Amino acid sequence: EYMKTEALKEKYIKYNLTKDDVFKHQHYIILTRSGIEKIQAIEGINIDYTVIKCEKDFAVLQADADNGDDRIIQTFGSALKGEGYKDGNTNSWYVMEMAEKRAMSRAVLKLTGFYELGCFGEDEAEDFKKSNN
Repeated sequence: EYMKTEALKEKYIKYNLTKDDVFKHQHYIILTRSGIEKIQAIEGINIDYTVIKCEKDFAVLQADADNGDDRIIQTFGSALKGEGYKDGNTNSWYVMEMAEKRAMSRAVLKLTGFYELGCFGEDEAEDFKKSNN
């Protein structure tokens, strides 16, 4: 636990994260969109998206991300329009944009080692939004 806290502190400093970029949510640490954008910019992360599926209420994107130092990761983001988790994972009509945000968050956090420290992006789940805490 101490090692994890120290590693997180180092990342906060490295990426110049502020209280607007990070918040605590139950068992996780959540990075806001602004925090993820900062990390992406500092690391020079390039993301290429491939549309896997795009329908009226459902979208899946593949994200291939690299930061220029031979490390490449592939991840996915999806969004299904619906009310609540039994019907979907977003209430937004912008399912493609939501899928993109999720793929981007996942790619950036995977590439920079935030996931292994128990951090997630606020766009990854509706209940990770700051306003819902």
